[in-house]
Amino acid sequence: LDDMRRHLSALGFTLQQTDHEDASGQYEINYRHDEALAAADRYQLFKLTAQAVAAQHGLVFSCMPKPLAGSPGSGLHFHLSLTDSDGRAVMAAPDGPLGLSPPGLRFAAGLLHHADALAAFCAPTVNSYKRLAVSESASGTTWSPVWKALGDNNRTCLLRSVAGRLEWRLPDPACNIYLALAATLAAGLHGIDDAAVPDAVVREDDLYECHAVGGALPARLPRDLCAALDALAQDAVLAGALDPAVCSQFLAIKRGEWAQWHGHVSDWELQRYAAAG
Repeated sequence: LDDMRRHLSALGFTLQQTDHEDASGQYEINYRHDEALAAADRYQLFKLTAQAVAAQHGLVFSCMPKPLAGSPGSGLHFHLSLTDSDGRAVMAAPDGPLGLSPPGLRFAAGLLHHADALAAFCAPTVNSYKRLAVSESASGTTWSPVWKALGDNNRTCLLRSVAGRLEWRLPDPACNIYLALAATLAAGLHGIDDAAVPDAVVREDDLYECHAVGGALPARLPRDLCAALDALAQDAVLAGALDPAVCSQFLAIKRGEWAQWHGHVSDWELQRYAAAG
């Protein structure tokens, strides 16, 4: 980690915090925010640097969302803020609902409305959906997003309002950062254009606790990649924003990946069914 911090700093990263997360060998490294395209470029540089430094130490830097069955997965949360032409933040409103302005709430509504299709870009592997599930961790819960809701600093929601910005908790490190960011922005801006209203707003409820006691819950995210791809295929807004040809090619590649995985017989299946009567 010291080597990684040193190399990242030499490359111009302004490092803010490094935390050890719940899983063995799992870390969160935060660096200064930037505009969307610059942030995407910087993330690509971060991954290349992390892979190279890990290899020098005989280790592997993994972007797999859920590498270990008994441990929490890894997310790639986007912290989103909008500014006007004068550089003023337009999402924040201290006296507004959840600390958000009308544009902020509409942007959030766009993300929630298109969440199923966005999952195809933000959680683009068959392994991604093992992270997007209710499970336990050393701290009591993984806080993985499962339900489509906007929460007031609520980590059990897909979308969290915090300090006048939005934390979009759906993406994972396996995503193509450019596609995921472009799709996210397209969905949010569509919400603003449509003057949309968030369908589900959670203020204090822990959705994991609600689930444990059988309480009412918001709609949940797709349970697998196939469902997310089906949602994307039906989302004309995202197809129009990203280019239908891009979406068509992405769907073809990912449906092929799904078919390959679906044709694989896992060790779990063999252990459970091979000797069953």
